[in-house]
Amino acid sequence: MVKHGQAHMRKRPKVIKFTGTDAYDVLLNDLDNYPHAFVIACVMDRQIKAELAWAIPYKLKERLGSFKFNALYERPEKDISKLLNSPTPLHRFTEKMATCLYNAIQVIGDEYDGNAANLWADRPSSAEVVFRFLQIHGVGPKIATMAANILARNFKVKFKDYYSIDISADVHVKRVFYRLGLTDRSASIEEVIYKARALHPEFPGLLDFPCWEVGRYWCRPKKRLCEECYMEGVCPRVSSI
Repeated sequence: MVKHGQAHMRKRPKVIKFTGTDAYDVLLNDLDNYPHAFVIACVMDRQIKAELAWAIPYKLKERLGSFKFNALYERPEKDISKLLNSPTPLHRFTEKMATCLYNAIQVIGDEYDGNAANLWADRPSSAEVVFRFLQIHGVGPKIATMAANILARNFKVKFKDYYSIDISADVHVKRVFYRLGLTDRSASIEEVIYKARALHPEFPGLLDFPCWEVGRYWCRPKKRLCEECYMEGVCPRVSSI
């Protein structure tokens, strides 16, 4: 797992496919001009499919006619709420998420001089990056560490260290950890996180993508494709199928 995580760290695609829709992904990848698109997508990634959440910045851009930061920052919260709701809702919980979105915009404007890239631009420690994301209303440890992990893993943003970037223990990761014999079937999210810290303390989140990849494509809930999985040779569950 560590080897595959390290291999993923060494490469970066020209455009990171967050949604699979080119126009949406180009905006999300443009950290030089629209770093707030990435931050907003992270904030919106709650209780809906990830692809829908990560499409929200581009759809806001369409509704605004611009995605310059000041076009968002100068609007009162009621206007932000209207942007999320009209003509069709962009999120399952538009009222709650409008508050989160408005707060994120204000934090970027007031604390980071209107440039979201300043959340990570000064080569901070991983703990500091996670802490900065946690200062945004509605962002918890899972989203904060996910954001830091994407910045480090996919965008190759340099931090002083990677100790505080944890694994995101979703259903795929938990299933893979169990089948690899790393945790019990009933393991809590905290147990998975601490096991990842024990396995690779210098960068626990490095295990996130390979676990997600294995769980999504081969180590499925019912139909397992063990012969196609690069973990087949070390997986104790293969012999029990």
